[in-house]
Amino acid sequence: MGRLVSVSVLGIALALLGERFLALRNRLKASREVESIDLPNCHLIKGIEAGAEDIDILPSGLAFFSVGLKFPGLHSFAPDKPGGILMMDLEEEKPRALELRISRGFDLASFNPHGISTFIDKDNTVYLFVVNHPEFKNTVEIFKFEEEENSLLHLKTIKHELLPSVNDIVAVGPAHFYATNDHYFSDPFLKYLETYLNLHWANVIYYSPNEVKVAAEGFDSANGINISPDKKYIYVADTLAHEVRVLEKQPNMNLTQLKVLQLDTLVDNLSVDPSSGDIWVGCHPNGQKLFVYDPNNPPASEILRIQNILSEKPTVTTVYANNGSILQGSSVAALYDRMLLVGTLYHRALYCEL
Repeated sequence: MGRLVSVSVLGIALALLGERFLALRNRLKASREVESIDLPNCHLIKGIEAGAEDIDILPSGLAFFSVGLKFPGLHSFAPDKPGGILMMDLEEEKPRALELRISRGFDLASFNPHGISTFIDKDNTVYLFVVNHPEFKNTVEIFKFEEEENSLLHLKTIKHELLPSVNDIVAVGPAHFYATNDHYFSDPFLKYLETYLNLHWANVIYYSPNEVKVAAEGFDSANGINISPDKKYIYVADTLAHEVRVLEKQPNMNLTQLKVLQLDTLVDNLSVDPSSGDIWVGCHPNGQKLFVYDPNNPPASEILRIQNILSEKPTVTTVYANNGSILQGSSVAALYDRMLLVGTLYHRALYCEL
């Protein structure tokens, strides 16, 4: 009888593991392929060879790139050196990416930038918020952008127990932000277990110098985050759930879910056009190719444009798609005037004139 019970328990456990494995493949869109959709006036950006995971553009046309991300379990083309922040002036006739100097006193040797966000204060001071993973830990760095010197002055490093696995950030004040945790745990094995079991423990944190709290929770893998032009709504990409959530910002800074837009791809970073309110999304058509890298079958890229997301029937358009022959692992797309910038997790970056 004891052996029968043991065999039954083992059978149930194996069946559960099998079901979770098939569910994970579905969440990764492991069988999905894309047909290329080209844009006519695109070229690869010189100086970006190992990823520009996130991009943020000021109203003046200055674009910031987060480059050189290294992360456990993620492929990397990056040389054995720290990551950095690049800048490109899109008002120039032939814009080029230049690396910004960072002030002394900041630990450049362990700089491993991920999501970024800019904030312009009432006195026109520009702050750059950077998710950083020094030695694969989690911090948020706040810099002041000094345009005349093309440099960043480091102001503050933020660590907090509610920020165990930070992915992206949107600044809402000079020292205030919302940030996504793509996992509840910080330990790599527990992260994998959390993903495998589909626990939906990821969340969004609100941070201010006076208060730090969970603003929204229940995400599969909270990733990209951004804010509407009127500052009333926060948009969050839930990567493995293939959706963009619209959250309404409350007076106490909590977020309440307003709607969910379901998509057929793994959504990464979100950029918002300040004039139209359109959302531009960097996507991964096939997550398995992204995490199990094969140079002969590389991860594809996909860029979506979402119009009128607050309406009953938002319009979703695939603006660009590539099977990996030109661009691998698109993570962000950002628009300025008629110029589109596309960044990737660990590959190249595109500059397109629409």
